[in-house]
Amino acid sequence: MKVARKLALTTGGVKKPHLFRLRIVALQEIQKSSAVAALQEAAEAYLVGLFEDTNLCATHAKRVTIMPKYIQLARSFRAGCAVLDAPEAAAQEKFNDKSYGI
Repeated sequence: MKVARKLALTTGGVKKPHLFRLRIVALQEIQKSSAVAALQEAAEAYLVGLFEDTNLCATHAKRVTIMPKYIQLARSFRAGCAVLDAPEAAAQEKFNDKSYGI
């Protein structure tokens, strides 16, 4: 009986899938999908906060349209220090070095 079953499987019979393996694959797919959902949630939260800060910068400049420079400014606020280009940084250093005798 066992020999007939083995011959049937090797000669083109339908083999049952391993349920244990299918469960593991299903759990892995669920974990991946929840990881992707968490990543999407974090990305959305970051972008919403960035656009809120950008809108505040535009409002402060008395504008209603956000511009790339406002996004850069908002990102520099989030970094904790101003991110300046090389010429601007040199000018800022000169300004800071002057003593005004106040």
